[in-house]
Amino acid sequence: MMVTMFRSGMALAGAALLSGCVSFGGAEPPPSLLTLTPDTALPAGVTAQSGQSSAIRIFPLETPAKLNVTRVPVQVDATEIAFLKDAVWIEKPARLFRSLMAETIRARTSTFVIDGDDPGMKADGNLRGVIREFGYDARNGSVIVRFDAVWSVGADATYTQRFESVQGGVVAEAGPVAEALNIAANDVAGQVNDWIVGAGTAD
Repeated sequence: MMVTMFRSGMALAGAALLSGCVSFGGAEPPPSLLTLTPDTALPAGVTAQSGQSSAIRIFPLETPAKLNVTRVPVQVDATEIAFLKDAVWIEKPARLFRSLMAETIRARTSTFVIDGDDPGMKADGNLRGVIREFGYDARNGSVIVRFDAVWSVGADATYTQRFESVQGGVVAEAGPVAEALNIAANDVAGQVNDWIVGAGTAD
């Protein structure tokens, strides 16, 4: 594995096993930047009406500190986190995943989806949440996307659910990890879409 280590405190466990795969050198520009691409996109020319009762607003998503960066975190062991070498997102994962979910919901439901920050636009359906995991697990060679969603309809109904997608057999390199994360993110976005439709949005 080619990872750039990030250490804090006394987190030394596993260093010996990873010593041949770790770089402590200064940061250099990555050869390319990573992004997420939706499996399903709204075709050009399709319109949606912005009636409040049918609109959905996706609020900015929360993340733990390890995901509030443009790097791809690597879970080395239970207490140690690294960052994957040469893997740099074009934007922070929370923003990329929010846009991906918005496009997925638009394409699958033709619903008017607000994923910008314009406070003047109102929606009856509101999606919030926390991205718990969005990275690579070196212990089993897999990527994981885990999202805790909060869906509210009007002022009376609120639902919560955890969504997860794990893609195994992934080599610890920027290209394969980014591809697997894109698959996992699209999987979770599709799960969220089906969930909110089942909760009564697609009237």
